[in-house]
Amino acid sequence: MQVCSRCFYTQNHPLNITFNNDGICSGCIIHEEKDSLDWNERSEKLETILNDYKNKTQNNYDCIIPVSGGKDSYFIVDTIKNRYGLNPLLVTYNKHYNTDVGIRNLANLRIKFDCDIMTLTVSPETVKKITRATFRRFGSIYWHCIAGQTVYPVQIAVKFKIPLIIWGAHQGIDQVGMFSHLNEVEMTRKYRKNHDLMGYEAEDLISDFDYISKNDIKAYIYPDNKEIEEIGVRGIYLNNYIRWDSRKQHEEMIEKFDYETSLQTRTFDTYNDVDCWNYSDVHDFIKYVKHGYGKVTDHVNREIRLRSMTRDQGLSLINEFTRLQPKNLHLFLDWFGITENSFYYILNQHRNKYFWSRNKNWEWVFKNKLLNEFFEIPKQDINNNSKKFKVFINNNSYKSADSSDKYVLFGKGVQ
Repeated sequence: MQVCSRCFYTQNHPLNITFNNDGICSGCIIHEEKDSLDWNERSEKLETILNDYKNKTQNNYDCIIPVSGGKDSYFIVDTIKNRYGLNPLLVTYNKHYNTDVGIRNLANLRIKFDCDIMTLTVSPETVKKITRATFRRFGSIYWHCIAGQTVYPVQIAVKFKIPLIIWGAHQGIDQVGMFSHLNEVEMTRKYRKNHDLMGYEAEDLISDFDYISKNDIKAYIYPDNKEIEEIGVRGIYLNNYIRWDSRKQHEEMIEKFDYETSLQTRTFDTYNDVDCWNYSDVHDFIKYVKHGYGKVTDHVNREIRLRSMTRDQGLSLINEFTRLQPKNLHLFLDWFGITENSFYYILNQHRNKYFWSRNKNWEWVFKNKLLNEFFEIPKQDINNNSKKFKVFINNNSYKSADSSDKYVLFGKGVQ
């Protein structure tokens, strides 16, 4: 198994990855563009695009920004509204696995930026029905979240005739270098299906066996091409025009707007996905079982590329977090309505045999040869080995009416 000689991605990355003759992965190669592009010029290009979409009559919003309580939403809204002067409509999909931190962050976002916001909350029973089907069929408890987050903004754009949607970072660029920043790729139905949704559109879930009808999946159906073309809907990614540094951006938002952070179960990053009980916990553990690595590897690779972490420091963190069991599985099992044995029985149907094998006690173990190969000390280190890694900020000291050790479906976010 080939491992990148700079970061820790392997040839088995689910988004696909390539390597040059020096063993450097395509993600690291494209990341080097960040140090060579003229970002002032790119920012001016972004301003030209945004000016073209400003509503001259002021009878509608200028753009749509998808937001949540646990990603780069603060930075995106601050950039678009306060730096470039647009009037955005914020939209958010209720993922049902909400933490009280995420509810507070979203409430704070609405208040601090004085923006209108629209929220989609699908019936809990429908979400559970869909999740049972996606977990059984292709081992995902997060399909409904990704599907909802990527389709609801497009549905609103069509419905309210707001042609511009502004997203943060394109995962295919930032992780695996699928495109150059100069390609200025935009959000497409094809990329969403093949990569975000693991090849399954909402219509593919309709099944008598799973008791899923067209009515159940209507909230996740992508508008047809004719509707999109009539409005001229397009979705641009800010990381094509702004030098993307998620850590730096979050720390600016903590300072400026009191963005709240939280410790995560299976990674050192306290900024991303703090709005969800499952993303860096049960969902990430499933990722480890299916793909042989977890979110901590994504975060380590990002920090190595940004030169804020050495290879040795990253290796230590990968070893510390990758094998951890999910801490919040009981919450998911209670919500889902199945036993732990049933959960693992289904999960084992999707376990990647390339990484896993049974031992003499019939227990699943990560293959030792692959483990050594995956965690070996790589050949190159682009950072100073004496550099001390600065830990992420944890300012989770608030309490609100939403504070509880369970999923928060609705909440005011009041401290």
